[in-house]
Amino acid sequence: MFESNKALIERFVNEFWNTGRLAAADELMAPDVIIHAPEVGGIEGLKAFNTAMRTAFPDWHSTLEEVVAEGDRVAERWTGRGTQLGEFQGIPATGRTVAVPGVVFYQVRDGRITEFRGSFDLFDLLGQLGALPQAQPAQ
Repeated sequence: MFESNKALIERFVNEFWNTGRLAAADELMAPDVIIHAPEVGGIEGLKAFNTAMRTAFPDWHSTLEEVVAEGDRVAERWTGRGTQLGEFQGIPATGRTVAVPGVVFYQVRDGRITEFRGSFDLFDLLGQLGALPQAQPAQ
């Protein structure tokens, strides 16, 4: 069971996040999936967030750094990389390449994702895009 749950998550990351195939969410997530992420609402919000990310960072790729499974839970630690070639949250394209860490905790039942709880370091991403004010040295 652990290996099949991990394989499901790896497939989800590769198809949904790395290729932008939105239908993978419908195929691999339960229709009543619960999604906890500050940036999105349900499954349609997750798809919209994916589209926004891939519009801003067309070469976006999430590398699975670590995947751990226990019972019906799977945890993934990832690093997302991409080059900002489109607007992101009001920030015009910078051409900068970013590397952003994140984590997702999943629950899997009957071969489908039933819960998604994810976060990434938005503050780090904004800093890499040059969108945060620079600290001034103390005088």
